[in-house]
Amino acid sequence: MISRIDLRGDALPEGPALRDLLPRADFDVQAALEKVRPICEAVHHRGDAALIDFAERFDGVRLDQVRVPAEALAKALEELDPAVRAALEESIRRARLVHREQRRTTHTTQVVPGGSVTEKWVPVERVGLYAPGGRSVYPSSVVMNVVPAQEAGVESVALASPAQAEFGGLPHPTILAACALLGVEEVYAAGGATAVAMFAYGTESCAPANMVTGPGNIWVAAAKRYFTGKIGIDAEAGPTEIAVLADATADPVHVASDLISQAEHDPLAAAVLVTDSVELADAVEKELEPQVAATKHIEDRIVPALGGKQSAIVLVDGIDEGLRVVDAYGAEHLEIQTADAAAVADRVRNAGAIFIGPWAPVSLGDYAAGSNHVLPTGGCACHSSGLSVQSFLRGIHIVDYTRDALAEVAHHVVTLAEAEDLPAHGAAIKARFGWKVPTSK
Repeated sequence: MISRIDLRGDALPEGPALRDLLPRADFDVQAALEKVRPICEAVHHRGDAALIDFAERFDGVRLDQVRVPAEALAKALEELDPAVRAALEESIRRARLVHREQRRTTHTTQVVPGGSVTEKWVPVERVGLYAPGGRSVYPSSVVMNVVPAQEAGVESVALASPAQAEFGGLPHPTILAACALLGVEEVYAAGGATAVAMFAYGTESCAPANMVTGPGNIWVAAAKRYFTGKIGIDAEAGPTEIAVLADATADPVHVASDLISQAEHDPLAAAVLVTDSVELADAVEKELEPQVAATKHIEDRIVPALGGKQSAIVLVDGIDEGLRVVDAYGAEHLEIQTADAAAVADRVRNAGAIFIGPWAPVSLGDYAAGSNHVLPTGGCACHSSGLSVQSFLRGIHIVDYTRDALAEVAHHVVTLAEAEDLPAHGAAIKARFGWKVPTSK
């Protein structure tokens, strides 16, 4: 059901050579880019009419309008299962606790007497958030996108999710209910690349956004790449990933269930176990079969995900070697199920989020840990972070110098300008002092 990669014995290679040995899904965003280009440009030139046509083509429903009416949001919340509502409210509460602590404050550094630099943090004015549809419904993604944007102070928040023929062309009612709980009133029935294009260009019903965030399929990732430079994006999210670094102390029942929990997302989902224990590897492999048989989405998602080239059990000589492997892999979700798991986790450099010990599974982070589940995939955790309040903020430096403070450093500025063969830069300083630069005291 799942393959093995044996990296024991010989010294592990460094850098790209090690990364090349590790499992990874095929996810060719560049190839998808050419297919989304005409879709994005159709939205650019035809606006809502293109969105309506694409909803009929891709989602099988002809829309009367793209924006979701306010009464549909209210009705979805009113009809929401009370247990689901309570769970969403707790998820929102915990997410707000964590993200509120991420707020940045204005800070002034007094560089010299009379010379200061202040860094102030300003939220983007308008964001477009995306909640996927398709194989599953993700109200949790609504929470994970909306909460940090709101806590950052973004004034205008809009959300898009694919039209559903089953619900008369509206997004899934649980998505709408989550929006209502969060106070998001601007919601659109638009999916995939069309949603990203709608936010990037704007249409008759939707004003353009400064930034688009949220997970999605390869078409969403390709559209984000297409608009990079025109709008801000969080990341080109690929298939979900879990890596588990475990030793002989780990419970194979827990490890197997956690691998399956990510495999049920998508046939390209990655499930990777890195261990120095052959006994654990054997036990996990044995445990996978009955657990898979007892769940849903077996043939269309879990079996191809676990059996795909992106999933494997990786054998290593010890935890030190295991840490090198998981750092090279840079997992979206990394579980540490070892002796002294907190100390091991402290040594990890590359991961979207780290889950310590047997009582912090990835599923907790997906819904109710308070952390954010919009995380870097495809090894991008070596240079990128998950979604946070910081994602929606821009740091602006404010420079305030008096005449005396400028005079003190003027000769250095002129010297550096001339060293870079930019004499007008130096002249801008000289002009302020009658073209004679003061010398430092």
